[in-house]
Amino acid sequence: MMEERTQSRYVKLTKDQLPVEDINPGELNQPIEVPQLAVHKCMECGQPLPESYAPPADEPWMTGIFGCAEDRENCLTGLFCPCVLFGRNVESLNEDTPWTGPCVCHAIFIEGGIALATATAIFHGLIDPGTSFLIFEGLFFTWWMCGIYTGQVRQSLQKKYHLKNSPCDPCCVHCCMHWCALCQEHREMKGRLSESVVSEMTLVNAPPVQEMKSTDDKESPEASSTNNNHHTDMEMQAL
Repeated sequence: MMEERTQSRYVKLTKDQLPVEDINPGELNQPIEVPQLAVHKCMECGQPLPESYAPPADEPWMTGIFGCAEDRENCLTGLFCPCVLFGRNVESLNEDTPWTGPCVCHAIFIEGGIALATATAIFHGLIDPGTSFLIFEGLFFTWWMCGIYTGQVRQSLQKKYHLKNSPCDPCCVHCCMHWCALCQEHREMKGRLSESVVSEMTLVNAPPVQEMKSTDDKESPEASSTNNNHHTDMEMQAL
């Protein structure tokens, strides 16, 4: 019996015995797939989407391209200060970008180009025709490049809200109907933001009125009726 107790419980491995599985370095550090964490997210906002989610079809715009008169303040801002309206649109679309930067760029290239074109047309007789042609050609190229830039902003807005091209490609819309496009984009973002604010509002009901009574009232209700002058009830109401 003593020999059995003193016998070692461990098994000594010899050189001929090999491990059951060969583990390569770094094999234990591989990521594990967890179905609960594999959530489908939106490419634009990054919010998690349900499993039954399907990309929606192209949604129509809330207002048409020629609906500038529906918002008078928006229409006047786009007519007299389109650079300010463009800056506000970019800031609403991307909160990290202040509106002053896009506003200044728009004022230099768009309003500045229009002013240069107007001055060239006024002093047409005093300026050499070849110089006038080069000025107008440069302004046309600048207008086209600005249309591409502002069209990309409109395209980002369409991707964010899954909007369709209305009435055509975003760059062509800004090149041909720049002011109307700015007003339409501002109305769209204004309407979308107002809808999101209304949907996030929740109603909170006030808690019920609570009454506090002394222990004497709970133990002896008869005594509480006789000594009503000594014990009073307290009420707590929500403000």
